[in-house]
Amino acid sequence: MFHSRLKGEYRSRIYNKKKLVLFFFVVVLVFLLLCVRVGYVMIFQSEHYTGMAKKLHERERQIKAARGKLIDRNGVVIASNETVCTVSVIYSQMTDREKVIKILSETLELEEETVRKKVEKFSSREKIKSNVPKETGDLIRSYDLAGVKVDEDYKRYYPFESLASKVLGFTGSDNQGIIGIEVEYEDYLKGVDGEIQTLTDARGVELDHVVEGRKEAIPGKNIMLSLDVNIQKYAEQAAQKVLEEKNANYVSIIVMNPQNGEIYAMVSIPEFNLNSPYTLNYETDEKKGTEEYQNLLNKMWRNPCINDTYEPGSTFKIITATAGLEEGVVTLDSTFSCPGYRMVEDRRIKCHKTIGHGSENFVEATMNSCNPVFIDVGLRVGPERYFYYLEKLGLLEKTGVDLPGEAGTIIHKLENVGLVEMATMSFGQSFQITPLQLLRAASAVINGGTLITPHFAIGVCDDEGNLTETFEYETKEGAVSAQTSENMKYILTQVVSAGGGKNGQVEGYNIGGKTATSEKLPRGSGKYIGSYIGFAPADDPQVIAICMIDEPEGIYYGGTIAAPVIRSLYENILPYLNIKKAEQ
Repeated sequence: MFHSRLKGEYRSRIYNKKKLVLFFFVVVLVFLLLCVRVGYVMIFQSEHYTGMAKKLHERERQIKAARGKLIDRNGVVIASNETVCTVSVIYSQMTDREKVIKILSETLELEEETVRKKVEKFSSREKIKSNVPKETGDLIRSYDLAGVKVDEDYKRYYPFESLASKVLGFTGSDNQGIIGIEVEYEDYLKGVDGEIQTLTDARGVELDHVVEGRKEAIPGKNIMLSLDVNIQKYAEQAAQKVLEEKNANYVSIIVMNPQNGEIYAMVSIPEFNLNSPYTLNYETDEKKGTEEYQNLLNKMWRNPCINDTYEPGSTFKIITATAGLEEGVVTLDSTFSCPGYRMVEDRRIKCHKTIGHGSENFVEATMNSCNPVFIDVGLRVGPERYFYYLEKLGLLEKTGVDLPGEAGTIIHKLENVGLVEMATMSFGQSFQITPLQLLRAASAVINGGTLITPHFAIGVCDDEGNLTETFEYETKEGAVSAQTSENMKYILTQVVSAGGGKNGQVEGYNIGGKTATSEKLPRGSGKYIGSYIGFAPADDPQVIAICMIDEPEGIYYGGTIAAPVIRSLYENILPYLNIKKAEQ
């Protein structure tokens, strides 16, 4: 019995020793695992947890970058920046919320309840209002309210207000481009925001006497434009005058260098105030719903020069004449007879002179803008070759202008073009293009055959207007032959000197051009577009312009109402551009 008890105690001791060893092993294992975990955290996740700690104790405030300026070709600033402020609150730092609510609501002219909701919201930072005038921001700063931050910001400012509004476009509340040049060159203009870093304790209260971390903003780049403020002003004044005289729907003018595609002016009256782009440019007593009001704004912002297409009418005879001369189916001396109409299949297509022009050569037919003659020329060229020349002159593609939202050509498929379609296309009907597409094609016709890319941006420049980067644009040679170009300049000069474009003549200068009167769809609506293309000087064109008058009241013929607009414009800008008068 004694031995049995001794044996039991021995077994118990052995068992306890095993338990002790096992416990020790577990403790060592746990310790090793903890060491491994601590080592992993300290070595491999140190950046992650350091970042978390910094986040807990750091507050970041953005420093907005100044947006790059838009500068005209002569160094005139047409879009710059105005210093404004953004007012915000930090919940954990406010000591007297009622005082903050009272002062901010009164100073910022906001509803007290609106301010209260933001002030009482538990967040690291809550914006109360942006685009606050600097004087107001300085006033709020002078109150020295704990937890209230006033940071300087930038707001876009347009010193000429409505000048070239549909070209320049504007920016939103975040200073980001919305339409026009502002959005097209956003990557150049926007710059890189900076930031201010402040340290706080665990409650989020900023620590006193601690130096702020600061990363300076990088301003956006300035863009120099081909726009000329003076030419734009002249064009807008001329357009405004005829808009009022004819009570038209709108008036558009484009002025361009036909040699390189630089656009000097692009007008679509009525324009709108760029400093107040969400205010309609006319008064209305009617209350509009949100969607309806937005539609009206979209219409106001729309640029008909590039966003809308139209039937060009007789100005397109420039293209048909060019195709006929290139194809060799007509010469300057080719003779035709106009009885006042032309029968094409079962369709009787009238000339604007219903009694007819009688016998005439091709130059005279162009001077008379005779539809039957151009039907003959178009049918001689034929659909396949006609489309070939449309393509060479860039009329089956967009121009590539550096503005968003450019519209494209609306035209029959080649396989669907019969004799009637070919006939009507020959004098500018049954298809639609943009005014800029037509101006580009006409430029190629008169500049010796180079298809240029219309554009506004010349390049990046410094604040003194010195170019630091020049933009390149595609050109295509051989759109028409040099001989055809010379012939077309001669023909179009005759149109202005003695034909339907005589109201576009400018004393002392040789001007070439072509008029048009287009009936809008649906036919018989009584609504027209009167238009005119003119270039100068005729022998070596340095400037080309188009004027469109949409839905004029009373007389609507392009030669009567549109040609005088370009004439008055040229009387101002030809001397300004140092274009010499013709030798007598």
